[in-house]
Amino acid sequence: MWSAGRGGAGVPALLGLLVALLVRGGDAAKTSAGLVTCGSVLKLFNTQHRVRLHSHDIKYGSGSGQQSVTGVDSSDDANSYWRVRGGAEGGCPRGAPVRCGQAVRLTHVLTGKNLHTHHFPSPLSNHQEVSAFGEDGEGDDLDLWTVRCSGQHWEREASVRFQHVGTSVFLSVTGEQYGSPIRGQHEVHGMTSANTHNTWKAMEGIFIKPGADPSGGHDEL
Repeated sequence: MWSAGRGGAGVPALLGLLVALLVRGGDAAKTSAGLVTCGSVLKLFNTQHRVRLHSHDIKYGSGSGQQSVTGVDSSDDANSYWRVRGGAEGGCPRGAPVRCGQAVRLTHVLTGKNLHTHHFPSPLSNHQEVSAFGEDGEGDDLDLWTVRCSGQHWEREASVRFQHVGTSVFLSVTGEQYGSPIRGQHEVHGMTSANTHNTWKAMEGIFIKPGADPSGGHDEL
């Protein structure tokens, strides 16, 4: 059975962050090229199954019982925003381009939990469960994902993979869909091999310009 949580204490602060970024970014130049940078808030699109990485305050009814992570078709769901953060204190300064091979945390904006995986089977495919874990952006070492890409930095127009630091699986979608209460949403899980099911691309979001002054005013849509 699935269960709905009560929400994290950090939700208002994270909502405020997203609103502030959107307001500040409203007058910024809209560009289709560039780099993904630390502190950016974005949606991630699985290029094979054409769904966006998503989470919500609904817990798995099996496995870890942690907050579920899914893929959704909709492009305008606020529950699909993730913030790019460093793997260690000071390891990802705001506005710094994310390097290929760098470990990052992806924090779900509306619930404050980090993208996470561990040795539990996923509910539908029996691959490795992917969940959202922690409070106010603080979790554990199983929240770290290495950005696998070609070149020096994660480019917004390029397809990338996310390989879990602790267990080596790749963030993946293979098409299985849930029934009630999240009918039609796709299972997201970890797979041991790199393949077409685990390529992702940065989509809608607020991208901090490289070298931006942390005091603000330097964001891109």
